[in-house]
This record gives sequence, C-alpha cells and structure tokens, in this order.
Amino acid sequence: MKLTDLNRDGGIGANSLLLQLGDLRILVDCGLHPKQAGRRAMPDLAALRGKRLDLIILTHCHLDHLGSLPVVMREHPDTPVVMTQPSRMLAERMLHNSANVMLRQREEDNIPDYPLFTHDEVERIASRFTALPMGQAKKFHGGKDEVELTFHPAGHVAGAAAVELHYKHRSIFITGDVLFDNQRILPGAKFPSGHFDTIITETTRGNTERATPHTRTQEMARLVASINDTIGRGGSFLLPVFALGRMQEILTIVADARKFNRLTECPIYASGLGLDLADYFDEISRKTKLLQFSRSIIKELKLKPLPRKLNPGEDQKQNSLYIVSSGMMVERTPSYTLASGLIGHARNTVGFVGYCDPDTPGGQLLAAKPGDDFLFKTANVKAKLKARVDRFHLSGHADREELLEFAVQATPRSIVLTHGDPPARKWFAEQLAVKAPGSKVFDPVPGQEYLI
Repeated sequence: MKLTDLNRDGGIGANSLLLQLGDLRILVDCGLHPKQAGRRAMPDLAALRGKRLDLIILTHCHLDHLGSLPVVMREHPDTPVVMTQPSRMLAERMLHNSANVMLRQREEDNIPDYPLFTHDEVERIASRFTALPMGQAKKFHGGKDEVELTFHPAGHVAGAAAVELHYKHRSIFITGDVLFDNQRILPGAKFPSGHFDTIITETTRGNTERATPHTRTQEMARLVASINDTIGRGGSFLLPVFALGRMQEILTIVADARKFNRLTECPIYASGLGLDLADYFDEISRKTKLLQFSRSIIKELKLKPLPRKLNPGEDQKQNSLYIVSSGMMVERTPSYTLASGLIGHARNTVGFVGYCDPDTPGGQLLAAKPGDDFLFKTANVKAKLKARVDRFHLSGHADREELLEFAVQATPRSIVLTHGDPPARKWFAEQLAVKAPGSKVFDPVPGQEYLI
C-alpha cells in the first residue's frame, strides 16, 4: 500500500489521506484547517490532479474532515463518495453552514479565495453521497483491482466510523476519530479485535495523561456542581462547545440534571448551528437508533437566544448559563465575545469540555494563570484573568492508553500515526517502540509518499 498525508501542515487540520492499493486510489476525508484561510486551509490535492480517483470515504462530519469535500468532488465528478447514514443526513447541512462562514470571512477578513464552494454546488453534490450501514461489507472496483470496505462505530460524534479495508490478502484498519467511552447520547466505539496488517490511528490525546478519576459520570457531576456554585455566587457560566455533537451532548446532560433537581434554577442561553443540528440529531435518533437524543429538551430547558448584539468586553451580568460555540473559543464567535466580558470578574466561570488547540484562544485561556492579562485581539479587549477557568474531561476522543492497547493487540506489521500534534505522535511512537517492537511505525511527513 502507498500512503500520502495530504494535510499540508500535518497535525490536526485539513485531514486527508490518499491510499493506493494496487491500481485503486482511495481518498479518506478531505477537511479544512481551522487555523488557516483560503486555499491554504485545504489539503494539498496536487497528487490527485489528472489521475483517476476510485473512491472517497468520509469518516465523519466535523469540518476538519469534511470541509473541502465539495472541491475534490468537483475535480473528480465520477468518483463515488461513501459515508454512514447519520453522516449522510448531516453532511449537506454542515457544508451549507461552511459556505455561509466563508462568505462572511471573505468580507470581514478580505479572503478572495472564499467561498471555496457555493450553496448551489453543495446541493448538486449531495445526490452523490452514498450511505453504507455499519458492519455491512461492500466491494468497490478500480481498473483491475477491488477493495472490500466495512464501517465500524467509532463513537466520537453521530455517524463517526472507523474503516476496515480488505485488499487481496491484506487487512487495513483506519480508526478515524474515536471515543471508546459511552457518551450520554451516543454509544462508544465498537472495534473488531484481532490482527490487522496495518493500523492507521488517530493520536489526538497522545500528549494528555489519563484523567483521575476517569469516569464521564464523575466529570458530568463535577460540571453540574461547578455550574451550581457559579450561579450561587452571582456569576455566569460559559460553556464553549462544538456545534456538532458536543452541544447536543451538553444540552442533554444539563436537561438530565434539571429533571432530577440537581441543577439550580437559572436562565440558559444557547444559539447557533448547534441548535439547528438538534433537529437532525432528533431525526437520526428516530430513524437509525444509533443515537439517543430528543429535540424536546430545548423546550424543556426553556432555552433563550443570545442578545442580538454582544458587546466585546461587557459582562452581561445575567447570572446565567451560556452554551455556545465555538468549542475552541475562536475569534468572532459568541463564546469568544462572551469570554471577553466574563473573565475579568471572579464570580464567573469558563468551562471547557472538549479538545482545544493550544494556539486557539480557548487553548491559550486554559494555559493562562489567574491575574494574567489576556488579550482578545480581534475584539480589541484586554482583561485581567479573575474568573475561574476549568477543563471537564468530556472529550470526544479516546485516551491514548486505549488507542495504544487497540493497536498493540492487532499485532500489525505497520502502524501509521495521524490526527495529532507532534508531542502527541511522539508519545505514541515511543510507547509503540517498547510495546510493539515488531511493528514499523510511520509518522508521515505531509506530501511524502510512503510504501506501507
């Protein structure tokens, strides 16, 4: 097998892998890098130009895996595109939102490359999306060769799948983004045990030690207790969340707490794409039974919309809970603007419940110390950090020990490290050298072709 990482910067970003099995050329994901702009945010698709592409596989609908899909589909109009049924139900809506964001960024940031695709184009390509049920093998053909593909539940987010490929006598397993723990609304990953010739594994949390105590139930209880304490002190609690998956999970946790009288009474504000996606999650839950979510909780929680105009640096003084995007508190999002007004007051709390890139405002706030001056550059606000900043271990990604255990038990000839920052990949490489000395470990340099 030949493998090329098309993510220009490596790490976590415009995730996209090109695999060649015999005469079969397969693209796994085609994302957008959240810290880049314009065509620089896309994978480097030069290796595909002028060549046949036999299959495109989408592992899930987060934009770092999905966001450039219309571009590669435009350049390869006859290539089949496969994903799970929940992803089929979510992909079009996520791409329409991305087109809206790019139109806004073109005006605000003067990015002439945007939008990379239009709403009309999204509607045209959606008819090419093919849903493949979990656990059901399907064969795809190239010029001469064929490959058998099977999706396996990967936890992480609705529709997320690991990919099992069989080519001749060779077996390949791609974890995608994975969480083995059960979430409140989504069961954990269910991977086949036993041997694979090649494992391609995500490494997101490779630089994060296992939390103690390590149970999601305890972390959910700690989150609710922190909200209650903050509201009791007259403050507001900000929960930056990802629109896809994390918002619906947090809304359900909060609804459970209120149902059993464990959450103090307070106004709850929520807004944006995450609320719109609640309708999709409700439909997925009813039609596929792969999810447990009901949009009725929006009414039960009496969610309030955010004020039309949020002023940077202003504490809303609502003594409220805010559940808003973005999860990494990136610039010009509601969570970024709200935080600029909240962190300067000791009564408030900002709580993170998912992965934060260290270079994003969310990652930088997590690294800041009480009393530090914190600059919200695009909001033109500098505030002294007085609020409580906390991390709750409700990540959508597996612990590094769990991924390591899965890779080792498969006794593969080759292990490829993906979707992780350099320190995370380094931890995996060092551990695998000790625990899987018979496996050859690859940490691919972007754009370089490897014979695996």
